[in-house]
Amino acid sequence: MKDTYTHKGMRKRLVETLKAKGIKNKSVLEAINAIPRHLFMDSGFIEHAYVDKAFPIAADQTISQPYTVARQTELLEVTKGDKVLEIGTGSGYQTAALLEMGVIVFSIERQNELFKKTKRFLPKLGYRPKRLIFGDGYKGLPEEAPYDGIVVTAGAPFVPNPLLAQLKVGGRLVIPVGEKNQIMTVFTRTSEKEFEKNEYGEFRFVPLLEDKN
Repeated sequence: MKDTYTHKGMRKRLVETLKAKGIKNKSVLEAINAIPRHLFMDSGFIEHAYVDKAFPIAADQTISQPYTVARQTELLEVTKGDKVLEIGTGSGYQTAALLEMGVIVFSIERQNELFKKTKRFLPKLGYRPKRLIFGDGYKGLPEEAPYDGIVVTAGAPFVPNPLLAQLKVGGRLVIPVGEKNQIMTVFTRTSEKEFEKNEYGEFRFVPLLEDKN
């Protein structure tokens, strides 16, 4: 569990890459700079840890590309103390980014193997989400709603209505929508019944699966 000067130097370069790609939010860049991403990967792949690419992890999932994590987090527009629901804990890298920003995180993972591994791993690095849940992300977590932000870290063929319903007025759902390639979509709740929709380009994610438990 070492985080060396070499790793820190590699992170600084990664942050410069993200800035060059258009990430502007200072808190997001500071979070990426702080997280030892190499510890989220198998030791044989350390040299890939600070390249701006997704990488395979357990249960046929991936640790997201740092740019994607940074972009989704930036689009959430959350600040310290905000309450965020994350759908798809995965490796916990996105979770860590939100926690670094002082956000209160509830996170749901539907792959049991990954859920158990990440639940054990995050506290070792000092990252403690409010709740880490094994379950179906399509349903959200209504008992903790409403949320300032909801982030979906897998490609969704459609937008699950329960997630929209669990947003605060003024809250944002950041979700990649589509089958093969996804369009990064942001829904902002403008009133009890109204949402504003904006799209932010094409991304590729592993699929969001439902009712697999």
